[in-house]
Amino acid sequence: MLQILKKLFNRGPRADLGALIANGATIVDVRTPGEYAGGHIRGSINIPLNTLGSQMGKIKKDKPVITCCASGMRSGAARSQLLSAGYSEVHNAGSWFNLKRYEK
Repeated sequence: MLQILKKLFNRGPRADLGALIANGATIVDVRTPGEYAGGHIRGSINIPLNTLGSQMGKIKKDKPVITCCASGMRSGAARSQLLSAGYSEVHNAGSWFNLKRYEK
């Protein structure tokens, strides 16, 4: 049961986000367009959480996906939606600030 909860809430072993980004992972920022305009990770795509279901076609299923938002709540929900839709490798980075150190 504990393992299931860890997987649901992305609390298992942490992925090497830097390596994933260096190898071409897609970064999906699920904040609003206004929040995204206020600052974001270069190369990320902005798909607000409330439109993710209708815009999943913009995200390739054959490469890792990293979700981010302001705090980690929306990106966690986005991760769950993507996994439910058949994406096999999705990582919740939490706040987009967590990814700043990997920006080129």
